[in-house]
Amino acid sequence: MERVTITIDEALLGTIDRLVARRGYASRSEAVRDLVREAVDREAGDDPAAPCVATLSYVYDHGVRDLARRLTRSHHDHHDIAVASMHVHLDHEACLEVAVLRGPTGAVRRFADAVTSQRGVRHHSLHLVPVQEEAAGHDHGSGPHVHPHTHA
Repeated sequence: MERVTITIDEALLGTIDRLVARRGYASRSEAVRDLVREAVDREAGDDPAAPCVATLSYVYDHGVRDLARRLTRSHHDHHDIAVASMHVHLDHEACLEVAVLRGPTGAVRRFADAVTSQRGVRHHSLHLVPVQEEAAGHDHGSGPHVHPHTHA
């Protein structure tokens, strides 16, 4: 591990110290390393061909005409990206959906934008995590059939 020295103003240092306390970091160094990792992940998300996994969370008004059907159709139409989803009824009007997505960053962002731009979707958040994919071929214990696929 390398040691670096940075110059930082008092107000920003106070912000870091509050972050350390709020998130329970063992030290300022841990907090700064985590912030740098987050920035690197965001930069990696700029390559539309880079593989990623992601979560897309959104709250929508299920009373908006055909919205639930359109959202479901969107997931079915993109079954190569939409891996799984969870649906939660928040109250009589609002539903929360959390979708697990996987694919090229550009395609994942386009899918998320198409879902969250629908009229009636109130709040949303996309969290991208860059991954390294590797090709693998192995037996899953189901007999002699060995098939190639990717692992993230």
